[in-house]
Amino acid sequence: MAPKGAAFLYARREVQDGLEPLVVSWGYENTQPSASQFIDYHEWQGTRDLAAYLSVTAAIDFQQENHWEAVCDRCHHLAVDARRRINALTSLEPVCPESSRWFGQMFTARLPENTDLQALSSHLFHDRQIEVPLTLWNEQPLIRVSVQGYNTQADLDTLIAALQDYSKPGKSPCRGVLN
Repeated sequence: MAPKGAAFLYARREVQDGLEPLVVSWGYENTQPSASQFIDYHEWQGTRDLAAYLSVTAAIDFQQENHWEAVCDRCHHLAVDARRRINALTSLEPVCPESSRWFGQMFTARLPENTDLQALSSHLFHDRQIEVPLTLWNEQPLIRVSVQGYNTQADLDTLIAALQDYSKPGKSPCRGVLN
């Protein structure tokens, strides 16, 4: 909900000593350390532009004003429904159990082994204006669907319809791929 690179890290005092920075701060191994090694290690990263950080408060306010927990819950339910429909279309087993402990607003679903990912991606993008990651992992074609607060049931219906259309006989080179 904020510009790329803008975020904050909250760490309880008792776990701060165990957190190492991904990018070394100017205070890392400082010869004149402050009272907090955590702050020394994480506070300042050289010439990094800090302007994006000024948006964090507004992003938090936006989430609170828009009941973001409810938005996330709605998105999860949309994702659950879309995943069920894709798995029914492909007749393939889900990647993981249907539980918010396993996925939230983003899920991966298997596609049939003979799926031409490049052709499917072209169909989705050029014919339906849908951009969704398709990948091959351990020889298994996969689709990754991410549902955000601006997505609607109609958006997911459009994706499912595009996948169904792709799988119809006579849709060369797509014939019979998803059924």
